[in-house]
Amino acid sequence: MSVTLTEQDKNTLRIAAWGAVSLMSAAGAAGSAHQAGTDGSLALTSATGLVGHVLAKAPKGVKYGRSVAELADQVLPALNASMSLLKEQAAAEAGNFRRTVLVAVEAAARTHQGEPSPTVAEMARKITAALDAAPATPPGQDRPELQKLIQEMVDSGFVGVTLRVRDEQGEWAGSAGAGELAGTEAPPIDGHVRIGSNTKTFTATVVLRLVAEGKIALDTPVDDYLPEFGLDRRITVRMLLQHTSGVFNFTGEYFEDGTFVAGIPATPAGKAWVDNRFHSYRPEELVRLALTKPARFEPGTDWSYSNTNYVLARLLIEKVTGRSVAEEMRRLVLGPLGLTGTVQPTTEQDIPAPHAHAYYRYEEDGQARTVDVTRHNPSWISSGGDMISTIRDLQTFVTALLGGKLLPAELLAEMCTPESKAGYGLGVFVQETPGGGTVITHNGGMAGHAALMYGTPDGGRTLTAALNYVDDADMSVGAAFQQATQRLVAEVFGSGQAQ
Repeated sequence: MSVTLTEQDKNTLRIAAWGAVSLMSAAGAAGSAHQAGTDGSLALTSATGLVGHVLAKAPKGVKYGRSVAELADQVLPALNASMSLLKEQAAAEAGNFRRTVLVAVEAAARTHQGEPSPTVAEMARKITAALDAAPATPPGQDRPELQKLIQEMVDSGFVGVTLRVRDEQGEWAGSAGAGELAGTEAPPIDGHVRIGSNTKTFTATVVLRLVAEGKIALDTPVDDYLPEFGLDRRITVRMLLQHTSGVFNFTGEYFEDGTFVAGIPATPAGKAWVDNRFHSYRPEELVRLALTKPARFEPGTDWSYSNTNYVLARLLIEKVTGRSVAEEMRRLVLGPLGLTGTVQPTTEQDIPAPHAHAYYRYEEDGQARTVDVTRHNPSWISSGGDMISTIRDLQTFVTALLGGKLLPAELLAEMCTPESKAGYGLGVFVQETPGGGTVITHNGGMAGHAALMYGTPDGGRTLTAALNYVDDADMSVGAAFQQATQRLVAEVFGSGQAQ
C-alpha cells in the first residue's frame, strides 16, 4: 500500500468524488439528471486500486447542497483539498484519484442525444480545474526557514507545533516536537486541535450569513431577539461581534489597575480547572452569571474582549433559526466548504483522532502536578472557544472567507473594518505586518491546545498552525507564544509581502 488514509481522510475523498457526481447530475437536471447520476455512480463503484476501493463506498450522512451553486461551493473546495491530502502522502495516488473522478464526471456528462449541454460542459471544466488547483509540490519541502522557526518554538517550551503556509511559493506543511509529553513521534500535521477563540470567527461568519439571509440585523438591539435576559437596549448585534457591548466576561475580567474579578470556577485556574473540567454548563447559565456582574462600560463606548458576547451570539443564532448552532454551522460554513475535520461540540469530551495531547500543570500540597487534559467538557467556554478543527480546514476556511466565498462583499468589508482601540472587526483582528501590509487574524488557546489563523485581505496568502503544550494558571508559555507568533508573521507576511 502506497498511502495510509485515516477514516477522516477516506470520508473527505468520498465527499469530494461523490459530490462531483451529484454536481454533474444537478447541472444536467434539465435533461436526464437521474441517468447522469447513475452513470457517474457506476464509474465510481467500479473503479479499482487503493483510491478506487475507497471511493466505491458512498459517504454516509452527508447533506449536499440543493442548488447547483450550493453544491459547487461545497464540492469544488473538497476536490482541491482531496488532491492536496493525497499529494502530501503519494503523488501517484493523487493521480489515481484525479483520473477516477474524471472518469465518473465523463460518464455523468455522457448523453444519448449529441453533445453535453453548455451547463454540463462548464461544470465538468470547473471540476477539472478544482482537481488541478492543488499545489504540485508536496508540502514540507524546501522551506528550511519555516521548519527552523517551528523547531525554535518547541525549544522555547511547546510540546509540539504543526504549521501550514500557502503563498506564491506553493503550499508547505511541517511539524516539530512531539504529539505527547516525553514522546518521540511528531504531532500529526493535520491532526485535530481545540481551536479556542478561532471559534469566534466561525460564529461571526454564521451570524453574518444570517444577516445576508435577512434573519438578523446588525444594528438591532440584541434584546429584541433575546428578551429573556433583560439586556441593555443599547447593546446591538454588532457590539456583540465587535466586543463593544461592555458585558462582563464570564471567564473573568482583568482590569487596568491589575485587579482580577473571577468568573465561573471551570475557567483554567489551577486545581479548580482540573476538578471541574468535566462539568456541564448551559450557555444560558454562563450568560446569566455574567449579567450578575456590573457592566465594564456603557455599550458602544469602549472595547473589551468578552466571551459572553459570543455565547449571546450562539443563543441569537439558535433563537432566529430554531436550530442548534452546530446545525447552522454545518449548513452555512462546514458543509459548503467541505470541512470534514471541523466539529462544534456541546458537552462532548472527546476529540477525534488523530490529535496531539494537551496538558495542564497545577500545584497541590506543594507539589507540581501535570495532567493530560486533552479530554474535557468544553461547555465551560461554549461559543467563546469550543470548536475543534485541523490546520488544513482552518486554511480552507480563512481562504474562502477572505476570498469572498462565504459573505457578500459589503458584509465581508464590515467584518474586516476594525474598531480603533484593539483593531477588532466582527470576529477578527485586523493587524499591520512588519513590512507595512495587513493581515486578518484570530488566534485561540484552549487549556494545552492552541491554533493560529492568518490571511492577507484577499485570502491569497495564509498561515495556520496548531500547538500542544503544558498550560498553567500563570500562563507561563504566554510570552513564548507571543514571540513565536510574531516571528511567524514576520517570516510569512513581512517585508511588505502582505500589502
